[in-house]
Amino acid sequence: MTGRGRNGAAARIRLSSSNNAMSEADTLSTVVTYLEMHAKPTAPTPPRPAAKIALMRAEMPPVSFYRYLYDTIGEDWLWYERRIISNDDLTNIIHHPDVEIFVLSFGGVPAGYGELDRRAAGEVELAYFGLMPEFVGRGVGLFFLRWLVDQAWTYEPERLWVHTCDLDHPNALQVYQKAGFAPYQRETVTFTDPRTEGYFPAWRDPRPE
Repeated sequence: MTGRGRNGAAARIRLSSSNNAMSEADTLSTVVTYLEMHAKPTAPTPPRPAAKIALMRAEMPPVSFYRYLYDTIGEDWLWYERRIISNDDLTNIIHHPDVEIFVLSFGGVPAGYGELDRRAAGEVELAYFGLMPEFVGRGVGLFFLRWLVDQAWTYEPERLWVHTCDLDHPNALQVYQKAGFAPYQRETVTFTDPRTEGYFPAWRDPRPE
């Protein structure tokens, strides 16, 4: 799973700007790992799960539907950047012709989504990828991820990249590497704890102290 997409840095600035005297207790730090690939993977595609699944692009999705996917999938992983932007700003992103939202359905209900962002010349970013909580561990994640990777390479970019952090699912980094991504950069990012703005009131940091 991944978060903190292309608009992440701007969102952190906006969230922090409401109070210039933020204390250390009002911030969180996370280790962000950036991964990339420069050619389509040659490893065999994972077998299609036996479950009744479907993959379809959501064309011009309503903001309410997108927020349902984003908020539900990101609840446990503190995906906050797109919660705090306006509907108009979010629409400008997800309705951009170079941004594609793909929805995984399992038994006729949404089970996950992936977002490919081609707005930067020569590259594709896997901006978001994740599963609904009920479908984690049911054997569909790696298949869906590889499907997204193969879809991205149909555009023949110079590179495909993604980033994840230690607030994401603990297996996220391993799964991306299994799909063919290789780490190339790591940094620690400090941002305003979104709980200070009323978001994620029940969230507790799962990382060991």
